[in-house]
Amino acid sequence: MAAGSVLPAADWVKMFDGKTLDGWKAGERPGNWTVEDGSISGHGERSHLFWMKEECANCEFKARIKLAHGANSGMYFRAKFMEGWPEGYEAQVNNSHTDWKRTGSLYNFVNVKEQLVPDDTWWTQHIIADGNHIVIKVNDKVVVDYVDAKNTYMKGHLALQQHDPGSRVWYQDLMYRMLPAKK
Repeated sequence: MAAGSVLPAADWVKMFDGKTLDGWKAGERPGNWTVEDGSISGHGERSHLFWMKEECANCEFKARIKLAHGANSGMYFRAKFMEGWPEGYEAQVNNSHTDWKRTGSLYNFVNVKEQLVPDDTWWTQHIIADGNHIVIKVNDKVVVDYVDAKNTYMKGHLALQQHDPGSRVWYQDLMYRMLPAKK
């Protein structure tokens, strides 16, 4: 699919075939991302794995996730492809890491303090970015419903984060779909 093409709003796109990292590119340390038992697995030092087939302006992004105890990760959206910490929004993936901003947080915009899901279990996170309105759901429960009046990030890549050497994360059922442009 060509960059910049628009999909019908109802069409979910499968981002991961369960076998390869086709369509994904690491901003740094590509060896920290592997395919393991039908999951994208992140381990090792900080790295971000970007979906390169299309950028998100208005879209939904969802995944099934499992974190090891003490792990930290994130689902980025509207992010700039780059080394280091990407410029873009991050939906936090953190159940028990030392960072107090927990799963479901819109990192540094709306921070969730409670642990919503236990470690070492599968759960879902679903992001809806529609104009400046951002909703994050954890296991189908809305935990963030935020309007960014500053329109901080309006277009960019979807990405996964591997935070640090003590973290281990697995992603499955990665999907996105484009939403109509706001008028």
